[in-house]
Amino acid sequence: MAYSADGTRLFSCGTNKEGESHIVEWNESEGAVKRTYHGLGKRSVGVVQFDTTRNRFLAAGDEFQIKFWDMDNVNLLTVTNVDGGLPASPCLRFNKEGTILAVSTNDNGIKILGNVDGIRLLRSIEARALERAYDASRAAEPQAAAKGSIISAFGASSSTTGTGIVVADRSAQMAAIVGLNGDNRTLPDVKPRVADELEKSKIWKLTEMNEPSQLRSLRLQDSLMPIKKNERYVTGKATSSLQPQLWQPPSGILMTNDLRETNQEDAVPCFALSKNDSYVMSASGGKISLFNMMTFKTMTTFMAPPPAATFLAFHPQDNNIIAIGMDDSSIQIYNVRVDEVNSKLRGHQKRVTGLAFSTVLNVLVSSGADAQLCVWSMDGWEKQASKFLLIPSGHAPNPLGPTRVQFHQDQTHLLVVHGTQIAIYEGSKLECLKQWLPVESSGPITDAVYSCDSQSIFVGFEDGSVCILTAATLQLRCRVNPGAYLPSNPSPRVYPVVVAAHPSEPNQFAVGLSDGGVHVLEPPQDEGKWGILPPVENGGGPSISSTTGSDQQQR
Repeated sequence: MAYSADGTRLFSCGTNKEGESHIVEWNESEGAVKRTYHGLGKRSVGVVQFDTTRNRFLAAGDEFQIKFWDMDNVNLLTVTNVDGGLPASPCLRFNKEGTILAVSTNDNGIKILGNVDGIRLLRSIEARALERAYDASRAAEPQAAAKGSIISAFGASSSTTGTGIVVADRSAQMAAIVGLNGDNRTLPDVKPRVADELEKSKIWKLTEMNEPSQLRSLRLQDSLMPIKKNERYVTGKATSSLQPQLWQPPSGILMTNDLRETNQEDAVPCFALSKNDSYVMSASGGKISLFNMMTFKTMTTFMAPPPAATFLAFHPQDNNIIAIGMDDSSIQIYNVRVDEVNSKLRGHQKRVTGLAFSTVLNVLVSSGADAQLCVWSMDGWEKQASKFLLIPSGHAPNPLGPTRVQFHQDQTHLLVVHGTQIAIYEGSKLECLKQWLPVESSGPITDAVYSCDSQSIFVGFEDGSVCILTAATLQLRCRVNPGAYLPSNPSPRVYPVVVAAHPSEPNQFAVGLSDGGVHVLEPPQDEGKWGILPPVENGGGPSISSTTGSDQQQR
């Protein structure tokens, strides 16, 4: 699924039961197909990848080619095989400006297509890289600068319209820059920038934010105004500078959990989004509800307590398979389509508080209030490994405290969040690779999450503070104290109970507070990031080793 650049039009690509793939545009308010685009192969091989650009064009990889459509015309605009070398269903992605299109190749390379503006951008990047390399080495061989351009122009190999391939400019030819694994034309190393960072690290100091002026923050209104019919949100992007508006379908339906025969004081609210954001399942102590995200309609309800659901996760490859953590310590693998439990997994001693899938390792990792981690095979759901967390001496674990788990982008390293620590584990054998212990004055850790690029970890504390760690080394680089984003006279014990990272902005996150409030936090606009990376001890890189302390030294 993909939106147009202005967020006003939604497109999706899927395959029907007969194996035919289609790209369609949706009428979001009605949840119905608005138009279907023609031109995809009758029997597409693999998953068809597509993207949008400039609020005007669609591009898809299909039948060893790249196919283009005008958004307002269902007929194919043009086709190119980019001089061959493409897989049956190549992956592709436009840059933000729509001037460059990256396309995957058969031999794990990437071809870059560009219009006139895109070629100009690529040439300027190449020139700057060569200049930096020359300045860094002061001894570059004269031939290096004369190797010749790595950009070559080509036209359309075939076209249904008789014109050259166009994206933003209908008369512009496309161009390609090909960087294959065996290509010896590598871009020079950018040494001056590395030197600058090293110089800064020598005088590194922890960044502390104590005043509202030191960061950008926004408390979401407790009662949001719905967007009127046909009214469009200005940018469609979450930001701390603009109060968001509540979106509802024209029907006015609200997504409401089943609360019958439940004690809300004991209930554990939980929800999960499907992999394409089309569905959300949710529970608050009662039955689990499955909602359609376009219409907000309840698709079905299932799993009446007891036991009650305490954590939910969609299978990463099949939205019909759901992993459900229960308050009786079991995990149920449920098939929504046939309304039956496929497997019941037992290994924890207390309620399940976290679930995370890895498609690389082909496992499900679970965590519980017993401070135990379990690894389950996704093939037959057998338990492959289990391990209790290494609780530091002098720290009595909360018997009801949750343990959260989340996989790194690499799908092999596992972030483990516990009231006493942040830890990184190897995902299949549960070997503890790193451990970070906060200072006791901060109180217990309440929640933590990877940033969208897995380069940072945002950590909430019971004293109201938020810490930002460098994910590779678990070193603290910034601390946001309560006074920087909470009112000067907050209600007693207002602190983050949950932390959520923005899905595409690596330095933006939100905290849900104990008083029901939600704050969106971003670093200062002129800096664009949370503090400066701390120096790596002993000159080492981001290797895996045990660490302790907040701003204490690594062991």
